[in-house]
Order: sequence, then structure tokens, then C-alpha cells
Amino acid sequence: MLGLIVLLQVLTLAVSGPPTSSEYLPIRVAEAEGYFAGEGLTVTIKTTRAESGAAEALAQGQVDLAATTLEAVLRFGPRAATQAPRLVFGLTAAPPVALVVGAPHAATVRSIEDLSAMRVGVTTPGAPEHAWFGWLLARAGLSVAQVRVSSLGGRGLVSALDSGEIHAALVHEPVASRLLAEKRAKLLADFRTPRAVTEALGAGTVNAALFARADRRPQDRDLLALTRALQNAEQRIRSAPAHELAAKLRARVVGDTEDFTARLTAARTLYLPDGLVSADQVQQTLAIVRAHTPLPKSALIPRPEEMLLIKVSPAR
Repeated sequence: MLGLIVLLQVLTLAVSGPPTSSEYLPIRVAEAEGYFAGEGLTVTIKTTRAESGAAEALAQGQVDLAATTLEAVLRFGPRAATQAPRLVFGLTAAPPVALVVGAPHAATVRSIEDLSAMRVGVTTPGAPEHAWFGWLLARAGLSVAQVRVSSLGGRGLVSALDSGEIHAALVHEPVASRLLAEKRAKLLADFRTPRAVTEALGAGTVNAALFARADRRPQDRDLLALTRALQNAEQRIRSAPAHELAAKLRARVVGDTEDFTARLTAARTLYLPDGLVSADQVQQTLAIVRAHTPLPKSALIPRPEEMLLIKVSPAR
């Protein structure tokens, strides 16, 4: 009896680090659970240190796909018109952070408008969430220049909130949920779910996603297989116990076990439904990015309708 030879389509994918990032967890789960292989794909994952590295790998033709942010692919991605970026699958609406007010100042800062001349902490300078924060301020009639922003690192941020050294902070998950649950902070604006982003900004956006180059795009059947694998991974994230996922994921993806459990809980509602992104979401995000820091003149910016490569079907 003749054996069957199954040819798996090989794709290389640059994924923004760190490996513990919740925004790109569906890719790690799809690999660990065999969802890529189940769709006839062999996906080779190359982790980069940051979003810019994944975008540059795509621009240089080192990978077939890049999991990075829309802003990064515009700033550091392809430059030739024939190489224009194409959005394959949307992951998150915004950086998963919450704007919170520390308990010592909860009575003083009750709205975005109250942040004028107040001290606001961030983890690192130039982080993606700064653009969303700037847009949020603009909707309230303020500018970043009217707020005293300080970069304090993760631990320093929490200490400064608890002590009252700063009035508010942009806090990443799962720390944001813990501070709110322990009543050490009050929620002022939320970017941790697609619905919360729409409520905070009045419109939907897209942050992390998978991108291809127009001139090197994988075949449609392979992209559809990829999206099905990612949809199944997101369903697994929504329903699986933390210990079951951790048992299959690589240690560097899991990190600290207790922290992974908290990250997974926060990630269950993090992702854009079915990976779908609309032209309006792209257009809104472009406005946010441009308002924060002007894009380089060499940036290649396709029309939102052109950037959306395929329409994906619901998970099986």
C-alpha cells in the first residue's frame, strides 16, 4: 500500500517580543496546540525584541509575515509601492493598558479633563500606548504638553501610584486588573478590550496584527488556513485552564506561572473578534498615529481599503 505524502506549506513569521506578550499569545498557542500543522502549515516563528524588528524583517524580505503593530509597520516596514503592507489578521484594538488614578488622588481626579497639570506615569518613553493616550486627551480638549508625564518602569509605576507621587498612570495588564481589584486605583479610561476602546475613543481601532508584503503575499488558501488556526487558538485562550495551556507552551512564553495565569485571564477578552478589521478601524488608527508623532516622509501608507488583504470566516 502506497503511503501518502503530505506537503506542508512553509511560512516564516516574525513575532514581536517579548515572548510573554499577551498581544501575540494566539500565535504561540496555535504553534503549541498544533493548529498550524492541522491546517497544513509549517510556521517557523522568529521572535524579535520589539515591534520595529518584526516590521523591519518584513521590509527586508526575511520573513513571509510579521506580527507587529500598525504603527511599526508604517514607520519601519516596506518602503516601495510594490511592497505595500497588507493586513492579514487583526489581534488587538489597542495596547492592553488602562488609565488609572491612584487611590490617594481618586477624589481629585474624576475625569480625563482633570488631568491638566497632573502627574501621569508611564512604563517606558515612546511606548505604543502613548499615541492612544494623546488621542484620549485631545478628545477631552487637552494636549500631552498640558500633562506632566514621567517614565518610571513597571515597578516604579505601581509604587508611585500607591504613594501618591503621581496622580494617574497607564498600567499594563495584568497589573492594571490587580490594582483595580484591590481598590488601589480607580479606572479612568480602558483600552484592554475592543469594546472598551470604542467606548473610550468613540471609534474602533487596531494595534497588533499580522502583515504581509503585497509583492510576497502567501497564497489565499494558506492565509485562510492561517486565520483558521489563529481563530481556534483564540477560542482555546478563552476557554482553556491556565495549567493546560502552560503545559504545552514554551517556558519563555509562560514565564512566571502565577503571572501567566493572570495574563491569560486578562487575555480572554483582549482580541478582535475573528481577527476582522474594518477600513474604518484602520483609518481611525492612522489618525491616532499621525497625531502623536508625524510619520516619516518615506512611509508607505496605502488606502485603508487596500491594506485589508482578505476577509476571514468565523472559526470552525
